[in-house]
Amino acid sequence: MTSVPEVFRDWAAKAPDAAAISAEGERISYSELDAWSEAVARHLAEDAGVRAGDRVAVSMERSPRLVVAMLGVLKAGAAYVPVDVNEPDRRLAAAVEDAGVRVALCEEGEEDRFTLHGVSTVPVPPPPAAPPEGGRAPLGPVGPHDLAYLMYTSGSTGRPKGVMVEHHSIVNLADDPDFADFGPGDRILPTAHVAFDVATFEIWGALLNGAELVMVPAHRTQPEELGETLRREGITFVWLTAALFHRQIEVDVRAFEGVGTVMAGGDVLSAPHVRELRDAVPGCRIVNGYGPTEATAFTTCHRVGPDEELGRSVPIGRPLRNVEARIVGEDGLPVPDGTPGELWIGGAGVARGYWERPELTERAFVTPAWAKGTRFYRSGDRARRRPDGVVEFLGRIDDQFKLRGFRIEPGEVESVLAGHPQVRNAAVAVRTSHLGDQRLVAWVVPAGDGVERRALRAHLRGRVPEQMIPAVFVEVPELPITANGKTDRKALPTPEWTSKAVYV
Repeated sequence: MTSVPEVFRDWAAKAPDAAAISAEGERISYSELDAWSEAVARHLAEDAGVRAGDRVAVSMERSPRLVVAMLGVLKAGAAYVPVDVNEPDRRLAAAVEDAGVRVALCEEGEEDRFTLHGVSTVPVPPPPAAPPEGGRAPLGPVGPHDLAYLMYTSGSTGRPKGVMVEHHSIVNLADDPDFADFGPGDRILPTAHVAFDVATFEIWGALLNGAELVMVPAHRTQPEELGETLRREGITFVWLTAALFHRQIEVDVRAFEGVGTVMAGGDVLSAPHVRELRDAVPGCRIVNGYGPTEATAFTTCHRVGPDEELGRSVPIGRPLRNVEARIVGEDGLPVPDGTPGELWIGGAGVARGYWERPELTERAFVTPAWAKGTRFYRSGDRARRRPDGVVEFLGRIDDQFKLRGFRIEPGEVESVLAGHPQVRNAAVAVRTSHLGDQRLVAWVVPAGDGVERRALRAHLRGRVPEQMIPAVFVEVPELPITANGKTDRKALPTPEWTSKAVYV
């Protein structure tokens, strides 16, 4: 394996005039992007004192300059630390301090957000007017095991964790992927913000395969405008969070006509929504992608077959090339197919570990005796492998809860509820009632004018044990979602406990 800059340079040499990025009338070819990012790399190395292994913060809106900055950092031998432009100041401060960031590339006028925390800022230089001067010393080599980026995820203690991802992991994910078909002539619409791990696949998946990145403002990727964006820009590949995927189908399922592949993930995909898209746009490939930040965006993927029987949920599929997915029991040993357990991830996608968190790294990244030297990341997700090798996601281990002594998987109840024709989407959780007792609550998004709670209870009773049937059903227009597109359980509204309308 090689590095991201090396694979990109190969494409720039093979197709120098092909479009690499287009944005609001601006077009940048592969050779132009190569030269511009080289100028950024030299600016960082020669003027800002950035050295191999340094961490450089990148905080920009979705634009060509964002991509130029990221590629320039990598060419300089440094690692980028992506920071969302809307990141709260306290979290930004924690990230740049923890990562030891010395330099930041940010939007003009946003410099104070970094200088207040002792981080100098460097402007992205304009595109060079002429080819690079001959005879200049080459930048230092970048190796497959050098650090490419440091991405922060939420920690259970409140302190964010910096995940260290190396070049070879990005190349394994993005270069000629075995789970998506695209290359020269394809137009890819990135929708994830830069600090979300899927941006790794969107950006480098395009640029390491000769495809074109189509950059548009964030509002144009929302359900109300996405359909027009896809049609006007001739998009052939798009990734959406599960929540946005579901909403888009509800708003305008025909938006995906003309799109070759729609990939979704980040949370459990609703089988009814997938069936609706498959029926409405039969020529569109639908891919369910699963993977944590610690395994470089995607670990397994599942292409939904045109005639595939989908049960209560959509499988997460088979591992990517050079990636292992093992289901492990509480004793730390692999379990037989069909048996639920924790999903452990090994192979080329596994991150180096957590930045300066050796104890946490040791707990989460393990090399068991049965693995013959392979290092695994303990995902904390429950799953099982079918006899045909396809993996099914069963929910988070830490999402499990006990109610009156019974262990309950919220994902199982949610999947059954979502299978009812009156329900578009659902979430369940335990809440403390006005009387102080614990009750199972279901929040449901109606598929039509409303839901019949008795019908939902009857539907559940035939499919789950009695202890998994909610005591309260709350109708909501939509489920709240986090910035990463997952259901925000903390933001679900409190039931009106004294109202008879929520009970059956």
